[in-house]
Amino acid sequence: MLRLFVIAPASAVLVACAEPAPECAPTAGGPIAVVEGTAVTATLGCATEGEARPPEAWQITGLPDGATFDPATATIAWVPRLDQAAVYTVELAVADEATTGSLRIAVADAFDAPGNVPPLDPVRYPDELGVPVIFVTPRPTSEDYAPVTVVFGGRVYAAEAKLRGASSLSYPKQSYTLKFPAGAYFHAPELGTGFPARKRIVLTSTFDDNSYLRQRLAYELWNRMDPGHVQIAAASAVVYLDGEFHGLYALTDHVDKHRFAAAGLAETGDVYKSINHDANFDLRQYDGDPKLTLHDGYTKKDGLPEEGQPGAFNAIDDLVDFVARRDDATFAAEVATRIHVPDFRDWYVFATYVLGSDSGGKNAYLYHDPAGGPWRYAPWDWNHSFGQAWETSRTGSDDWDGFTNKNRLFVRLLADPALGPTVAARYRELLAGPLGEGEVVALYDRLVAETAAVAARDWRAWRDAYRGFERWSDRRDLTEHPDEVAYVRTWLSERVAYLRARFAP
Repeated sequence: MLRLFVIAPASAVLVACAEPAPECAPTAGGPIAVVEGTAVTATLGCATEGEARPPEAWQITGLPDGATFDPATATIAWVPRLDQAAVYTVELAVADEATTGSLRIAVADAFDAPGNVPPLDPVRYPDELGVPVIFVTPRPTSEDYAPVTVVFGGRVYAAEAKLRGASSLSYPKQSYTLKFPAGAYFHAPELGTGFPARKRIVLTSTFDDNSYLRQRLAYELWNRMDPGHVQIAAASAVVYLDGEFHGLYALTDHVDKHRFAAAGLAETGDVYKSINHDANFDLRQYDGDPKLTLHDGYTKKDGLPEEGQPGAFNAIDDLVDFVARRDDATFAAEVATRIHVPDFRDWYVFATYVLGSDSGGKNAYLYHDPAGGPWRYAPWDWNHSFGQAWETSRTGSDDWDGFTNKNRLFVRLLADPALGPTVAARYRELLAGPLGEGEVVALYDRLVAETAAVAARDWRAWRDAYRGFERWSDRRDLTEHPDEVAYVRTWLSERVAYLRARFAP
């Protein structure tokens, strides 16, 4: 191409300059993600518009063992063997040109193929069909911490791990807590909603949820409801135990003093967890018997004095006593100084929205700063949600649970003449925003698309165990994975419509 430049108008001298030909930006498409045994083909070309190069100009390095390059067609071809699960990067270049490119080929482990060899190098296996992978060796077998090696994102951690949960301890696919040492915290700020420098993380089993998304969807919606909430980071991850595929998990924050400190609260605060329905802010247990202590149903996770020492439960005893015994006038005058009302109001809204009847009175973390300030709330455990109960039975999109027999604090908030009306107003605000049908279904569909390929693999691995599990083996409405995904999507849409009508002005 020639371009004319006027040097000086007076001289009218024209100089012709040749413009350098644009260089080729090498590409072979991609990234490519396949399972071992699946054919890979990729044809090289220029991403630069209008450019092309003859086959002999291509320079390729890093071809995996067994892969070939046909110079006549500029095509890479490969069928990965059953011992080649890893991520490969093929470098692309053009002779005598400076620009380069690369092709990423991620080969997933064919875990259920006869003769399969699990991934040989976990460091080179950071993701599986687009979902991050975490390796834990050896497999945790105790509720006490024991040393493990964790590999994630190409990094090797010397960590500790233990079993966690209550009902999930009986699952063949169990849940785990991983604890990392100071100076080597789990660090994945790009993962899900972000995990920068975490001392502990939780791998929550999806064995009781063949949509694979209830826990993660719940936390992401809670975070979106209000940036002032104590945020619970959540993502999906593939877990390998002792080097072998163990399935798709919800990877989430561990709620403790560090999580509350990340929300700007003192790390020295008391953290209590409600572990059963006796944690009902009342003077009687859930079954109606008198309580032995006001803190029945709670365990203490952090803060001084520690559980087992005198005074460890003084703070939660005082809160329960306030809710259960104060008259209406005193409750109205003091409640906003005792609790951070937006937290507890949103707890009620969210638990009723998702129909999380197992988390409307328990599965909560409550934080108290002895130096002063209102109580704060953080959510936990949402397998009972979005159309199923904790043992997977169905719950209707037009069912309602107001927790009147599970949480006296909610009862009192709703009965308060000033605070009660704000609950309906908050509902309407959220249904017009982050809890509206459009936003929620769009988020759900994005999570489905992200996890679908691995969820199908997990379903192959655990389908028979799930369908035969004693706790729900008498169900006659068990679904296949794709059907459960569709069921949740329909439930979400119908739920929003039901709540809009219920809380219409």
